[in-house]
Amino acid sequence: MSASAVIFYLIAAFILGAGLLAVTSRKIFRSAIWLLFSLVGIAALYFWMQVEFIAAVQIVVYVGGIVVLIIFSIFLTQQSGKEMPAPPVKRKIFSLLAAVFGIALIYNLINGYRFIEQPARPFSAAVSEIGTQMLSTSEHGYILPFEVVSMLLLAAMIGCIVIAMKNKENIISEIPGDKIIVK
Repeated sequence: MSASAVIFYLIAAFILGAGLLAVTSRKIFRSAIWLLFSLVGIAALYFWMQVEFIAAVQIVVYVGGIVVLIIFSIFLTQQSGKEMPAPPVKRKIFSLLAAVFGIALIYNLINGYRFIEQPARPFSAAVSEIGTQMLSTSEHGYILPFEVVSMLLLAAMIGCIVIAMKNKENIISEIPGDKIIVK
C-alpha cells in the first residue's frame, strides 16, 4: 500500500469517526464540535487532492460560517449545557436498519458497475479560471450552485436566529431557594 493510500484512509477514518460522534453524542455542543472536526477533515481531503481553492471554500463557508452560527445559537439557548434525551429503542433499531440497508445498496451499486481506468491527466485550475467559471451564465457556468450556497448561508442564519429566540412565557429562574420568577 502506498503512502498516498495510507493518508487517504487516515483522513477518511477521521471524517467518519468525527461524523459518527457528531450524530451519537448526547450533548448538543459536543455534537457541533464533532461536526466542525468532520468538516475540517473534508477540507483536509480536498487539500490532499490538491484542490486548495475548494478546501479554502470548505473552511470559510462550512467551518467558518455554518458551524460558527450553530455554536452561537447553541450558546444563546437556555439549555446549551444539558444532555439531550436518549432516543427511543424503536428509533435506534430503525436507524440501524436504515444504515445497513444503505450500506448494502451502495455496496451492490459499486460492485455492479464496471469502472474503466482512465489515463492520468494533469490537473490544473487557476483561481481566476474558477472565479470566471463560477460566475458564468453559459452552459458550463456555475452561477446556480454559487447562488444556492448563498441561500444555504441565509437559511443557516435564519435557523440560528430561530433557535436562539427565547420563548418569554416559559423562562423561569433556576436559582435554588429562590421564588420562581417568570421573566
